[in-house]
Amino acid sequence: MMRPYEQRFPWNLDWNLLRTFMVVVEQKSITKAADFLGLKQPTVSAALKRLEEMTGHRLIIRKPNQFRVTSAGEILYYECSTIFGSVSQLPSLLERGEEELCGQLNIVVASHVMCPHFDKLLQTFAEMHRRVSFSIAVADSEEITNRVAQNRASFGVCLLNKIPQNLQADILYREYFALYCGPSHRLFGRTDIDIAELEGEPSVSFQTEVEGGPLEPVANLRARIQAATRWRGVSSNLVELRRMIIANIGIGALPVHIAQREVMRGLLHQLPPYHDLPMVNVHFVSNPKRRFAEAEAEFLRLCQAHILSLPLDQRTYKERRL
Repeated sequence: MMRPYEQRFPWNLDWNLLRTFMVVVEQKSITKAADFLGLKQPTVSAALKRLEEMTGHRLIIRKPNQFRVTSAGEILYYECSTIFGSVSQLPSLLERGEEELCGQLNIVVASHVMCPHFDKLLQTFAEMHRRVSFSIAVADSEEITNRVAQNRASFGVCLLNKIPQNLQADILYREYFALYCGPSHRLFGRTDIDIAELEGEPSVSFQTEVEGGPLEPVANLRARIQAATRWRGVSSNLVELRRMIIANIGIGALPVHIAQREVMRGLLHQLPPYHDLPMVNVHFVSNPKRRFAEAEAEFLRLCQAHILSLPLDQRTYKERRL
């Protein structure tokens, strides 16, 4: 039997406090959460304090150079995410029963995704179901898995260093990375480059080119040529990384099949090594616990039938010198 306090709790709770708490945990900072929400820092701090008083538990420990979510905070965050995800699905779920498939697909992708198979799937689905709308956002891979796990996105396309236990992750395609320089670089246009000429070369990189990250194989490629150990430029966005390479801020690694167009246009030049290039898996991520709306379920079915069922070598964009 519920105690009087427990019976009153859901009626007295300010649901906006839960939303603020979710953002604080995800941003790992009161200041960043305030910026994200467009609020002042004291307002967010006060909201967190009110929620702690209402729940009777310390939710976040904040000290100089320390930000830690308590056990109670982790439990509350998980439940908040579940609630938020369920509410976000209501518009799609209410559209069930329509004679013609309708609703919206919310897909979050990493910035460098270029997959002809996936593009064809979107085209096929859009032609089959003209009342379905699309929302495609770009985020880093960690944020993508968070959104899918919290039911804030229908599906995700991202890189993973390990498969989250609570998600379904299938290899959508494979790509190879190679090193490139821009038109102003001293080696641009040369075909007789000795790999030793790249030693100590300034470089730019993706933020996930770190040990244990999804692009660790690419970091190993830079180590292989003994490039400068400190990055001269870094970004989570492929477009900006490509910009820095072309601007000669440093050499950098890009997916070979994506860089091809800039190579043909004379904006990029591939550098050695040309063989045994690092291969990276790009995953299609979904939440098996999600109550899929009809449009989402149909999109997942088509993805499995048209892409994920294909032999992996047909979804591998092979390494080649351009």
